[in-house]
Amino acid sequence: MAKTNYTFEKRQKELAKQKKQAEKLLKKAAPKGESTDQPTPPADDQIAG
Repeated sequence: MAKTNYTFEKRQKELAKQKKQAEKLLKKAAPKGESTDQPTPPADDQIAG
């Protein structure tokens, strides 16, 4: 039977925790009127006419 790699699991949990904290800080730093989840409007690449 394969032995579990506890170090790998611990590292993955730490990375997930750091990522969550970073997202929380970004959300907190964003202005209150804006949301980071909104998609950007499409660029005008085509010429009309």
